[in-house]
This record gives sequence, C-alpha cells and structure tokens, in this order.
Amino acid sequence: MRNADLVARGLKSVWHPCTQMKDHEGTLPLVPIKRGEGVWLEDFESNRYIDAVSSWWVNLFGHANPRINAAIQEQIGQLEHVILAGFTHEPVVSLSERLIEVTPEGLNKCFYADNGSSAIEAALKMSFHYWKNQGKPGKKNFVNLSNSYHGETLGALALGDVALYKDTYQPLLMEVMTAPSPDAFNKEPGETDEEYALRQFEAMDALLAEKHDEICAVVVEPLIQCAGGMRMHHPIYHTKLREACDKYGVHLIADEIAVGFGRTGTLFACEQSGITPDFMCLSKGLTAGYLPLSVVLTTDTVYNAFYDDYETLKAFLHSHSYTGNPIGCAVALATLDIFRDDNVIENNKRLSTCMADSVAHLADHPNVGDIRQHGMTLAVEMVKNKATKEPFPWQERRGIRVYQHALTRQSLLRPLGNVVYFMPPYVITEEQIRHLAQVATEGIEIAVRD
Repeated sequence: MRNADLVARGLKSVWHPCTQMKDHEGTLPLVPIKRGEGVWLEDFESNRYIDAVSSWWVNLFGHANPRINAAIQEQIGQLEHVILAGFTHEPVVSLSERLIEVTPEGLNKCFYADNGSSAIEAALKMSFHYWKNQGKPGKKNFVNLSNSYHGETLGALALGDVALYKDTYQPLLMEVMTAPSPDAFNKEPGETDEEYALRQFEAMDALLAEKHDEICAVVVEPLIQCAGGMRMHHPIYHTKLREACDKYGVHLIADEIAVGFGRTGTLFACEQSGITPDFMCLSKGLTAGYLPLSVVLTTDTVYNAFYDDYETLKAFLHSHSYTGNPIGCAVALATLDIFRDDNVIENNKRLSTCMADSVAHLADHPNVGDIRQHGMTLAVEMVKNKATKEPFPWQERRGIRVYQHALTRQSLLRPLGNVVYFMPPYVITEEQIRHLAQVATEGIEIAVRD
C-alpha cells in the first residue's frame, strides 16, 4: 500500500480529532503510519518520524515495547473483560494495590474509568455526592484556574478555561469559578517563579475564604497546564492550596492525567508540593500509550461517606462498560514494573538535562519569549516581541510551520499554537534529543520569518 492510497480512503470515512478536516485536503496532508518501534513511527513508504510528543503524551516506553506486548498476550489468553459490578479479577486488584503503594500517602481507594475525561467526570460527581451525603447539598460549585484544561466531555470541559475548546459549547456547560493561574510566564521582571506563584495564590485564598460554603472542590493540573500551551508554575502553589482547602473544607482534585508517571521529574507532580489531594485522576501514561484506562484514587474519608446500607441511597452509582478492563490493567501493571525495575526516574534526570542543554542556545533568540521545563516536558514559546512577550497573531499559525518542517526531518513535533514542545517517550536517546533540538531550531527560524 502507498501512503496516498490510505490517505484517500481515510478522507472518505474518518473524521479526525482536533483538526479542521479541510486542512487535510491541502496544506496539512495526513501522515499514515504502518508500524512503530521505540521512539520511531514508520509510514507505508519507509519514512520514519521520532514521536517527540509521545502520541498525545501517552507513550512512555516506546512503541511495540516487548515487555508490554508480552503482558497483553498473557492476559488476553486468560480473560479479556468481565463486568466489574459484583465481579472482580486479579489484574484490577493487583493494580489497585500497586497504585496505592506508589501514589501519595492516604490515597487508598481506586475507582476505574476508561479515559481522562471520564476520570474527571467521576471525581466531580464523587466530590459533589460526598458533600450531599454529609448533609451539605449547597456545596455544588467548582473552582478552576485560568488557562486550565481537563478534557472534552461536558463536565470536564466546563472545568477548563481554554477558549479554543470551550467557547463554542459554553451554553451547554455548568458555571464554575475561576482563579488566576500561577503560570510563571506572566511574572514580573526580577520576580521568581515561587514569588509569582505565592502572589497569584492570594486570589485563590480570597475566593475560598468567601465562597467555601458553596464550593465542592478546586481542580488543578499540578505544575504544567499542558493543553494551555505547556505553561508551567512552581509547586509551592499546590502546597498552599492544600493548606487552604483543609482550612476551608474544600476538596482538592489533582488532574495528573498528563503530568503523572514521571513527566515532571517525579513519579507524580504532587510529590514536588509534598501533598496528598482528595482525588487524583490518572490516565495516559497509566498504560504507557497502549490502551484506554483511567483511575480516580481517593481517601478513606471520601470512600466512607458512601459506605452505608443500600436503603440510604448513598452509594456511588456511576459506571462504564469497560471499567477495570483486565487487559488494560495488565498493561498498567507492566508499566509499573518497568518503573520499578529500570530506574526510570533517575534515567530521566539525565535525559531532561540533555533536553535543557540542547535548546539553551534559543534563550537569546529574538523571537523566543520563554523556555520552560519540568522534567521530561520542555517548551519553547515563540513570540512576536521578546521584550513585551507579545504573541504572534494566532491566525498566522506559525507553529504549523515548525510541524511541517519537522516532518521533512524525521520528526513529529506538533506545536500548541506558537509553543514548540518536547514530551518524548522515556526510551529516547541523547542523540535523538539533540536531533529534535536542531529540527526545532530550524523550524523556529522558518516560522518566525515575515
């Protein structure tokens, strides 16, 4: 099969996500992929691309990983799926035990769904229902951060604050309260990331002090607002937020769907703030990019508020058909085995240092407004004016030029607007990182030309 053959067939039948389909008929032709191995994706004509974005931030240990493949093959010969209501199976029990072991202390119960948005939806309902069971039905609102993103289903979308995704559907969404983000991109000259985060927290603290009687929970993406342009902030913000939530009787929901499993330099981003949230939502890296699976971890305190006789109607009657799928759980267990056996977090420190060094020369570029990094996530933001950080008009789509150039240089770099970022699988080599940095530098030069 030729690339063009599959593209032609696909354009007749497949509606692709997060894209204007008209682009695929002209300026942005689809890239058909036949196979993957390690960091590489390969098309039908033997062209190869380094998957620098981990196929939407999910792939941790490379495509066609032998250990994960073996786990799937072993599990599929035993049990492919079974209802989790009234039944159980060994993979879901073992995975729950392992997750409780590695996540922040106090998260002792696991509730499963099948994607990140579904996990957020479950956490929202759990929080509201908890307060209802506690005799506080007036607590029914949620707080988010500006520039946040938590998924595409209606509840999750309501918790986001990225206009591109949200504005169209605003009439369908519940109203939420928004506090200003601690995003360090907006700090004053001479101000540290920590100082700015503390200053921004004052507004959140004031909001909780005034409205806590009607607030169920605050929902945050610890350290990195990924879909919001890979904007980053200091962990002190979440340390203070945990203290405030405890003070005012408000839940803290940590959306670690994109930032969990080593992306920020620790296994979970919350570790860097020294906190345990009331709910932690995990997906993406949970199965190393193989299968849809998500989980909400919560505390005994939350769980016990639902534990009662059936007649009290306090049970959490929420479900998904593929909840706790055994094959997905087997993959997640294999993923955790790799973290346990291969010294992944320490190895990532070496790779993240290489990433930082490889783009350090861009700090003085006249159209680079910021280079930021947490662990294995690094972002370079192109701006029209370096001094004022004035952005390029979004209509110019400068980032797409980087994407198009990268494809000619064996690289998949899919920018977020004017932000070029690296979020590669952890099996990437230093040589491959330096290649990506060179490709990104070339692409930025092309993108910023008038």
